[in-house]
Amino acid sequence: MKKITEFPHEIEVMDPVFIEMPDGVRLAAKIWKPKGSDQVPAILEYLPYRRSDGTAERDALTHPYFAGHGYAAIRVDMRGSGDSDGVMTGEYLKQEQDDALGVINWITAQPWCSGSVGMIGISWGGFNGLQVAARQPDALKAVVSICSTDDRYADDIHYMGGCLLMDNPWWSSYMFSLNTTPPDPLVVGDRWKDIWLERLKGSGFWIAEWLRHQRRDDFWKHGSICEDFSKIKAAVYAVGGWADGYSNAVFRLLEGLRSPSKGLVGPWAHKYPHFAKPGPAIGFLQECLRWWDYWLKDIDTGIMDEPRLRAWVQNGVEPQTFYEDRPGRWVAEDGWPNQRLSPVKWWLNSNGLGQKPDRTVPLTLCSPQNVGMAGGRWCAFGLDPDGPGDQRAEAGGSLVFDTPVLTEGCDILGTPELELELETGQPVAMIAAVLSDVMPNGAATRVSYGVLNLTHRKCHENPSLMKPSERTCIRLKLNDCAHHFGKGNRVRIALSTAYWPIVWPMPEKVTLKILTGKSALSLPVRPSSEGDAVLSKFPAPESAVPLKTELLSSPEYENGFHTDLATGEITCRLWQDEGRVRHLELDGWTTASTREETYRIHPDDPLSARLDIIWTEEVSRGDWQVTSRTRTRMHATKTHFILKGELEAYLGNEEVYRQTWDEEIPRDFV
Repeated sequence: MKKITEFPHEIEVMDPVFIEMPDGVRLAAKIWKPKGSDQVPAILEYLPYRRSDGTAERDALTHPYFAGHGYAAIRVDMRGSGDSDGVMTGEYLKQEQDDALGVINWITAQPWCSGSVGMIGISWGGFNGLQVAARQPDALKAVVSICSTDDRYADDIHYMGGCLLMDNPWWSSYMFSLNTTPPDPLVVGDRWKDIWLERLKGSGFWIAEWLRHQRRDDFWKHGSICEDFSKIKAAVYAVGGWADGYSNAVFRLLEGLRSPSKGLVGPWAHKYPHFAKPGPAIGFLQECLRWWDYWLKDIDTGIMDEPRLRAWVQNGVEPQTFYEDRPGRWVAEDGWPNQRLSPVKWWLNSNGLGQKPDRTVPLTLCSPQNVGMAGGRWCAFGLDPDGPGDQRAEAGGSLVFDTPVLTEGCDILGTPELELELETGQPVAMIAAVLSDVMPNGAATRVSYGVLNLTHRKCHENPSLMKPSERTCIRLKLNDCAHHFGKGNRVRIALSTAYWPIVWPMPEKVTLKILTGKSALSLPVRPSSEGDAVLSKFPAPESAVPLKTELLSSPEYENGFHTDLATGEITCRLWQDEGRVRHLELDGWTTASTREETYRIHPDDPLSARLDIIWTEEVSRGDWQVTSRTRTRMHATKTHFILKGELEAYLGNEEVYRQTWDEEIPRDFV
């Protein structure tokens, strides 16, 4: 990535800047803007991840770049995070949105602001950009939302297809840990300890609340802008990556929004596209400038004359848990949904996938609980081997249906969908489906997947028990994808009744009967387009210069599975040490963070599932040091989830706070 040192505008930096909310709480901000008295549009990024050290490296690449091209870039610590006052008690709360409106009002009142504001963000910042847009502040003209969602229940880190994602407690444990970190005493003064103690005592154990809402209720509808797309008036550029957990929302936003919108999906994991893996990375900051110039400066950059959707069609390659680059090509569509797509149906027959239905045969499926071990993480970051591996490892515990060898290649773009006629032996059951590209040597690369809690077969708001031995027809949408199946390869759909450790197991082992000749896979085949060959190329990635840091100890990473040959229990352990980093621009402020994740299960017992996540945080400057340790443990009975939480915090060697949580939460059709 090319580092730019000279820009059209000289940059000045203001840090810290405190923005006071109506209730007196002050939010800490860092502002990069062009020098001088000219009024310029503003670009806001609003996050809970500590602007001083948490996102500082990324911010240094991005926000000075915008400022150097004539924008005021503002990075704000949300209430209860970083150097801001207050306590954070949950994600996407109304208070968070209210504060964002207060920040926008403050920005537009500054003499350097032209009155036009944009919001940019990835993940949490992508979510709240859409949520704040739905509140319709007059000044907010445009949003760039990266790796986000419009649906907090059906397509977020908490639940998938009505199944509990293992990333739900993982994500809670991360925020549990992050919320224990203090503000910088050099920034907030002697108040730092009071602010810190208030956070330790008040932030809470979020996973307990999330597990009290196991169906799509008002808790999840709040902040889900899919409830009413018409509330958004600002222009939206929705960006995602196929290796990420958040690619589906791009297509729903293009279909649902009534405001101007564009979509972009690359091969990337959960990172900004100018440095994300797998590559190729693109000149994403230049693309953003074209968007901002059009909507915030009224400059016709031509961006709205281009196709509404651009997507990277991935070539079939050998399966790997990490790719430096993912071969493929860019394609474009002028509209979405697109009538050019022609769904092609493959019937699940007793001898594989066929273009015509064969006789009906009930095939019994009862998977070991460890099917899914080759699935990688629900939300991959692309920095480590956290993607799906060779799907051949799952075949023994799945029902596998292959096409004949393809005599010609084909592209798909959009949503693969299954129609299944089945019977179940249990009232609470699930099914997982994995779409793979099978190479001539037998290696199977995952293209997409989906899971469905069968009690949610009709809707996520009012689940209903399955009736054992009763035939039921269900529809299962897999994640959106764009893939080229090459000549000589085969298309595979694999069905299982478990998908661990991505999905928490059902209360008891599930047995299904899948009726062949009645069930089918529909693939969204995309015909070739002459316009693909003449698409303009994205420029090479560039950014501002990196932050100055000193690495005092190197990062470490370990990740692997272990099977106890005596008991049969399988353990997945991940250990990560992010290294000790001294931030040279923060007067020697030093940070260190480690985590250990342990997941256990026995292939024959869904109630054997256990997780244990320990996180430590340390910040220091000279002899001053604050350390915290959090622990989240979880298992389940047939009727309840059992949660235990621990928090301890130290100033030097002195323990200043300790708290434990012990929760039993009824299972609600999960």
